Amino acid sequence: MSQDIRICFLGDSLVNGTGDESALGWAGRLCAQAIHNGFPITYYNLGIRGETSQQIKERWERECASRLPAFCDGRIVLSCGVNDTARQNGALRVLNQDSRRNIQQILRQAKQKYKVLTVGPPPVADETHNERIQGLSQILAEASKMLEVPYIDLFLPLVADPIYRQDVLRNDGSHPQKSGYEKMAQIIHSSPNWWFHQL
Repeated sequence: MSQDIRICFLGDSLVNGTGDESALGWAGRLCAQAIHNGFPITYYNLGIRGETSQQIKERWERECASRLPAFCDGRIVLSCGVNDTARQNGALRVLNQDSRRNIQQILRQAKQKYKVLTVGPPPVADETHNERIQGLSQILAEASKMLEVPYIDLFLPLVADPIYRQDVLRNDGSHPQKSGYEKMAQIIHSSPNWWFHQL
């Protein structure tokens, strides 16, 4: 095992951990657990509030290049989509076909240099918006599979979870609080596609 594992978590406010009173989000929790289990991880949270796949596509390469030098075991976790499916001035911020194209471009380029994993978008409190998120989640899963990039679905395990829903409703309708991010981290950690379990 490499003694210098570095991970960039690319995405939006749900990657950033917005709303989490502990300021860890799911990325921080996963890395804290991995470090506790003996994995030598340095992690960078590159989640930016409000960003779509288009905006992430425009910035990811330069941001990751400085944080993942060639001599380390560089990895990327990409997670986005809720902002793509949001409506702005009556229209989707990013059309599904454009989201697919953006994600495929990021993954195709990233996997040439790094180990890559995709985490799907979680649900929100609005049912109409959730229908769009579910559709995009399926699209992202297919795009990841085509490029042989592992995919972890957050939408289906959380959409029917009453505790997660209440956590989102208690906050702002889009972001969970501490318990919601704990659930997200548990789902990702329990997936065989997550890299770090036990040494």
